[in-house]
Amino acid sequence: QVQVEESGGGLVQPGDSLRLSCVASGSTFSRYSTGWFRQAPGKEREFVAHISWSGASTDYADSVKGRFTISRDNAENVVHLRMNSLKPEDTAVYYCAADPWGGSDFTQTSQYEYWGKGTLVTVSS
Repeated sequence: QVQVEESGGGLVQPGDSLRLSCVASGSTFSRYSTGWFRQAPGKEREFVAHISWSGASTDYADSVKGRFTISRDNAENVVHLRMNSLKPEDTAVYYCAADPWGGSDFTQTSQYEYWGKGTLVTVSS
């Protein structure tokens, strides 16, 4: 069993940066691919970024490509999401999710087994 917890959210202004962290219990987390998703009020949860278990492969939603960077430190059991040039439309609850199976359909929520409770990011002037 893996428990996942996000942190680092907050209220920022447009153009600011934030770094979200996803910390997991259990030594097996380092062998799980990991994704970040977000859910804005009244909208469905959407894919943001994905990183393979080794960190060698990363993928991003078009809406965040070039602004967000996902990375991981397997020695510390942590995955980060660095968010630069934040926009009001980035406002959402951000969720970290772990996939034990390493499936290829990583943009889909159904691919992931373990989820955190989310951290709120608000971008507003």
